[in-house]
Amino acid sequence: MITREIRLTTQITGVPTLDHFTVAETEVDGEVLVRTEEVGLAAAYLELMRADCTLPVPAWQPGRRVGLVTVGTVVRSASPELAVGDLVRTTAGWSEFSAGPASAYVRLDRGFLPDPGHHLGQGPTAYYGTADVAAVGEGDVVFVSGAAGGVGSLAGQIARCLGAARVIGSAGSPAKAAYLVNELGFDAAFDYHDGSPADRLRELAPEGISVFFDVVGGEQYDAALRAARPGARFALCGSLSSQLGDAAVRFPQPDRAAAEARGVELLPFSCHHTPDQIEAWQKHFRTWLDEGRFVYPRTVVEGGIEDVPGAFLSLLQGSYRGNVSVRLP
Repeated sequence: MITREIRLTTQITGVPTLDHFTVAETEVDGEVLVRTEEVGLAAAYLELMRADCTLPVPAWQPGRRVGLVTVGTVVRSASPELAVGDLVRTTAGWSEFSAGPASAYVRLDRGFLPDPGHHLGQGPTAYYGTADVAAVGEGDVVFVSGAAGGVGSLAGQIARCLGAARVIGSAGSPAKAAYLVNELGFDAAFDYHDGSPADRLRELAPEGISVFFDVVGGEQYDAALRAARPGARFALCGSLSSQLGDAAVRFPQPDRAAAEARGVELLPFSCHHTPDQIEAWQKHFRTWLDEGRFVYPRTVVEGGIEDVPGAFLSLLQGSYRGNVSVRLP
């Protein structure tokens, strides 16, 4: 059948714009045909669109479909593994329909999570970084940078559920900072535009932090280093503060000498969303939701496939809170 998809017109070398994307028609056919219901978005996709992509996976090429995780419904199947009406997750990308072998799709239990879109969140990254990399536990004082975003908004709540004594978040506006405290249960939060982050951390964590979950880098990394207790663990997940620069600027090397001088353990990581990582996250996510200890931070944009690039650019500009997806009609 003929479907519409989003393709990259040219690889991105500076600030992304709508001109970098186009809507194209293509024919899809395969063992299983799936109608896309919701498309997941993540800031990390920008790196895959760059000519100088530094990730250990192939960059997306001009003229090809872009995007990754979606959920949808099987509308045609020649496989005994999947039936018409099944809810599935796939990495087929930004298209109205996708098709392929049954092995390219993961069947989901419609009743396991409150909404199909909950399967699109960045929970595996947040859980892996908080529980496995930083090993947050009882008594930790945790600082999460970029805490109103998809990963940070989950990491802070995960830390609290794992027994952290205090969770502090930074965000890009007073409204987002208030959202972290009033809706997501952070103990404190601040707008990183409002004064020095180092001064705010000194005020909010006078005895220092023992864990830093970083998705921003830059000045907030420096502030966390000043506020770190000896033996603090820094889970380094991203560098949003410099995501629009060239490769050297986008991924600055942390000041290891300063970290070693303070006894800080630097733990850069990436999450590959393996089946084990996804299972670990979903098991705890379901439990914490049932116990009323967790809020799923989410922004859903209603629109057609042609609206996905605009929503992606808005995400990069910090227009949304939590995990972001586009729900197709």
